[in-house]
Amino acid sequence: MAESKSNGKHDVSDLAHDVKGTRNPKVYLSMLGPAVRGFILKVAKKNPELTMRTRGDAHFKWDYRSDRPELRRLYDIAKTSQWNAETDLDWSIDVDPHNTEHDLFPEQYLPLVEFQGYKKLTKKEREIQRYDLMAWLLSQFLHGEQGALFAACQVTNSVGWMDGKLYGSTQVVDEGRHVEVFGRYLNEKLEKLYDINDNLYVIIDALMRDGRWDMKFLGMQIMIEGLALGAFGTMRMVTREPLLKELLKYVIMDEARHVHYGVLALRTHYQENLSEKERREREDWAFEVSVLLRNRFLAHEFYEEHWAHTMNRKEWDALVLGSPFMKFFRSTLFKRIVPNLRRINLLSDRIRPHYEKLGLLEWENEKAAPEVSIDELLGGS
Repeated sequence: MAESKSNGKHDVSDLAHDVKGTRNPKVYLSMLGPAVRGFILKVAKKNPELTMRTRGDAHFKWDYRSDRPELRRLYDIAKTSQWNAETDLDWSIDVDPHNTEHDLFPEQYLPLVEFQGYKKLTKKEREIQRYDLMAWLLSQFLHGEQGALFAACQVTNSVGWMDGKLYGSTQVVDEGRHVEVFGRYLNEKLEKLYDINDNLYVIIDALMRDGRWDMKFLGMQIMIEGLALGAFGTMRMVTREPLLKELLKYVIMDEARHVHYGVLALRTHYQENLSEKERREREDWAFEVSVLLRNRFLAHEFYEEHWAHTMNRKEWDALVLGSPFMKFFRSTLFKRIVPNLRRINLLSDRIRPHYEKLGLLEWENEKAAPEVSIDELLGGS
């Protein structure tokens, strides 16, 4: 459900054109409510706190027997991989936007680096903009981690396997720790927090209100967590700030397990337990979420603060989408998502042309979870 590119604003008539890739009416109807609340009503931006009505079943297992050996092994790994944000990270490190030795966001990676308006800024002003853009990126990941925390709780309730419930309990702890570290870094080090992006809100709204356990796995474990793996790896590669670099290392190791969990849970289920109609619905839904995930990185909240007085949103979108770094960044974001969609049987010949139009098939033959190693995710460092 792509955001309108004409002026960056939505009205009700726009929504009929948003699900333009698959034209699946069931997917459109499931996304309509979240889109109205996110794009038009902007409920997340207007309310510092928000109560969202959710639904779903709690599935109890009274025999407590181990029923998924692969998930039990993943649970055992998770138990020995826990880390303490308070003691394992050096929070005494000072984060300074003007410290070029520990550059938070090196200038060569900035989407604005070739933009004449940016070049006319003073050195200090350019440093502040790079600092703010990193604050915007990390803010969106913080908001996503809160959604992941709630989704992990729901999945632990509803999944039908005892080993899945045991592993899910470790993910709840992981996600709580991620909310802790990103929140602390933004509040104490960057001292800045941006509102949730509308595209991200629509995804979280749709996920939280859907009562089907597998849709929560698909949306959170495969899509959002898979994208986070690519994004965190890229951010860790470009930043020279030691605290953020170490923080991202720990988070990446957790996220790799979360994506693996999603693949293990959905691979057999989607191959054996879904009708073709149900499989197609999930395939179309995953594509629409991919569009929203791509559009969330247009950084409209950053644009409103720094550049809305000099260009309209259509010009901004073209600038960001056309920048060399954003082309690279977007492709790496989907480096883990697309192979995993193929692995769980949601990348058929029917849907592939839609991904190809977005330029997202480049990574379809890359390693899928759990084939990729932690060393590869961390770039060998």
